[in-house]
Order: sequence, then C-alpha cells, then structure tokens
Amino acid sequence: MMHSFIPPQRFFPYLTWTDIQAMPNKENIVLIQPVGAIEQHGPHLPLIVDAAIGVAVLGKALEKLDASIPAYALAPLYYGKSNEHWHFPGTIALSTQTLISTLIEIAESVYRAGFRKLVLMNSHGGQPQVMEIVARDLHVKYEDFLVFPLFTWRVPHTVNELLSPKEQQLGIHAGDAETSLMLSILPEQVKMQDAVAEYPLLPEDSLLSMEGKLPFAWTTRDLSRSGVLGDPTVATKEKGDRILESVSDGWVKAIADIYKFRQPQAWHNRNSTLD
Repeated sequence: MMHSFIPPQRFFPYLTWTDIQAMPNKENIVLIQPVGAIEQHGPHLPLIVDAAIGVAVLGKALEKLDASIPAYALAPLYYGKSNEHWHFPGTIALSTQTLISTLIEIAESVYRAGFRKLVLMNSHGGQPQVMEIVARDLHVKYEDFLVFPLFTWRVPHTVNELLSPKEQQLGIHAGDAETSLMLSILPEQVKMQDAVAEYPLLPEDSLLSMEGKLPFAWTTRDLSRSGVLGDPTVATKEKGDRILESVSDGWVKAIADIYKFRQPQAWHNRNSTLD
C-alpha cells in the first residue's frame, strides 16, 4: 500500500492525469507535501521518525477532514537537511541547496498543473528555515502561488499537558513526545529496552539557547552522546494516541483555514491611503 497512513482517496499519486485535468477550482485545492528526514533518533527509535510522524499526523487529519474540502497529500519526501546528525551512522542528509532545489521543482510542477495552494508540511526541526525560504521565493516568482511553510508540531495541540516542564524545554529529539507517538503509530519499530534519557548541558544564566530567540549553532554530538535530547523512558502508547489525536485535530483546522485563505493584496487597492 503505497499510500501508507494517507487515505487512498486523498493520495495525489493515485490520481491519473485526466483526473487532474478535469478537476474544478484547482486554484483552491490544497496540496500538502510532507517533508521529513532519515536521521538517527537514539538507540531506541528508527531513522524514519520524522517522516513517519508527518505522514501519520497528516493521514489522521485527512481522515477527519470534511469531505467537501479538496485536499491531497503528495508523495512524502523522506530525506531532509540532517547534517547536524551526520556523526551518527545511518543518517542520510541532503545539502541545503539540494533540498531547496527539490522543493522548488516539486512546487513548480504542481503550479504548472494549475494548483495554487501548496503546504510544505515539515516534521524535522533542522529545516523550518529552508521551508520559509522556499515559500517566500516561490511566491515572489509566482504572485498567485500561495505556499505555506508549516511545522507539523506548531498547530494548536495539547501535547505539553502530557510532558514534564523539563521535557517541554529540552526534550527536542527522540524524547517523550516523539517516542510516545512512535509507540502509537509504529510500535514494532520501537526498542524501549534501549531507551536512555539524556539532556544537554547548556550555559547557565545566559540568553543563549539551542532553539530560542538567541540560538547558537550546534551539532547533535555537541549536546548528546546517545543522540537523544529528552527522556524517552517515560513514553507510553496511551500518550502517543492522545498526541496523534490532538496534533491531527490542529491540522484539520489548519487545512480548512488554508482552503478558505485569500492572499491579502493591499497593492491592488489604488485608492487606499496610508495613515
């Protein structure tokens, strides 16, 4: 089943070219490009975590989405810019330029087919900035192309209610949330007997942080010997089920908002005056 977690009727690659040619109102159809990574996630999780989480969340959201909203998942892009993890065997990393070029060429392909709304649904924390650069450049080049660089975990959700304060702050990779979610969607690929907790030792009394407003550049081996940044030992399938439901609910709302979205065009109003 090539569609994996995606409902087959929502899987873009199952369409024919004549299906696509005959689609009405293509400018408002929402296409979603899942972007993940193949990278180490500690000794207990498989390399596919980010890609699997993105596709599972999107699939659950598309199951829940009102049937009257036309939205389709493109084939997942499993590889990403993962060079912060490449000291750990198994990580496969694209360069920034390769990922940018790949996303732009995918986007231009769907644009040529008449689609005008594309979501870059990124599930890897090392590449949100790449999505933002691609989205802006595409919209500058094609003014009627609406591109949304969204991070899987940034829709409204209640995940933090399930995590400790320390995990909320520092559990950014292979910790409680990701491990719980993997126990929900791919439990046979999780080796809980190998799970270890490890948090980074960061500068104290400093404005600088890993991913805050004033970040410093880092690779994973700078911060962790195991490849884990968090505590996966407390993860459970029950938490994972709740995380999947909550995050997918957020995506249902996001997709519906994108379907209704119209690009602001202040420059069209020639009679407007500036305050």
